[in-house]
Amino acid sequence: MARDDLKSNDSRRAASNPHLGVSLGYVDAILDHLVRHDIRMYRMSSDLAPYATHPDMPQFHTMVRESRDALKALGDKARALDIRLSFHPSQYVVLNSPDPELVRKSTWDLTSQAEMLDLMELGPEAVLVIHVGGTYGDIPESRARWARVFPTLPEPVRRRLVLEHDDLRFSAADVLWIHNETGVRLIFDYQHFWCLNPEQADLRETLKAILATWPQGQQPKIHFSSPRTELREKVTIDKATRKKTVKPVAPIFTGHADFINPFEFATFLRTAQGLDFDVMLEAKAKDLALLRLRPDLLRYAPDVAGRFGLRATEAAQLEDQSDAVMVDEPMPGGA
Repeated sequence: MARDDLKSNDSRRAASNPHLGVSLGYVDAILDHLVRHDIRMYRMSSDLAPYATHPDMPQFHTMVRESRDALKALGDKARALDIRLSFHPSQYVVLNSPDPELVRKSTWDLTSQAEMLDLMELGPEAVLVIHVGGTYGDIPESRARWARVFPTLPEPVRRRLVLEHDDLRFSAADVLWIHNETGVRLIFDYQHFWCLNPEQADLRETLKAILATWPQGQQPKIHFSSPRTELREKVTIDKATRKKTVKPVAPIFTGHADFINPFEFATFLRTAQGLDFDVMLEAKAKDLALLRLRPDLLRYAPDVAGRFGLRATEAAQLEDQSDAVMVDEPMPGGA
């Protein structure tokens, strides 16, 4: 969001013949932006290869292999810049569906994205992050069905796939059960842990257990986000009288905030002291959230800032980076 001229993927409609090669050119420019701000993780769009698995558009089905050289070049650049790439396939990818056709289509999507990561020649930390799926009225059976599907997946998908607990259906304990059945690696999500923890599991012990699902020599990653807290308004208009009614709407804490609360983040990192993992921020403000979090950590939690290599001598420079892309307005009344 610091650069509104950068696009994540070729979003043209099918009639305009969009192509993965165009998307890769966009990502190449994004990598330049990331390294300029020392941002070392990037989640690529799940639409990077437009229509590549659309069942009714076979003309797009070969674009991944057609882009073999461009994919390798992008992977080479990402490795040289030490930028960790990943995919988070769309919510339509559901492996535990009772519908075999939906599972087949989901597997096709995952296979295409795994192929792209393989053609980029990226290491095992370049992953496909998905959720368990639907409960279909029976959580134990639904998670067991996911476990039964996993060994049937193509090898590149099994090698790249990681599973994340969610905020409404499957808890951290549920995905740990699936790991014990399948060996699939897991992702810890801080906000989801607070939204759904019916077992009342301990945060640090759960984090340790999830990090331990990654083999020795592979760097785990976690997701961190802060919940939305802002007051919104719902406007309704009576059709008969045309009278407008405005009612306040309380926040839904499963939603992601625009930025990261530095106090929450620092508290979590202190709880996780001694554990080693990468952190992917999930914030509506995207890169702006990280550019703001860095000087915030130096101001409020220098011990945590030091874990990310931030030093007090960099405070002014980091403030300047943040100010260059955002306006920092003073509080009303000089507060």
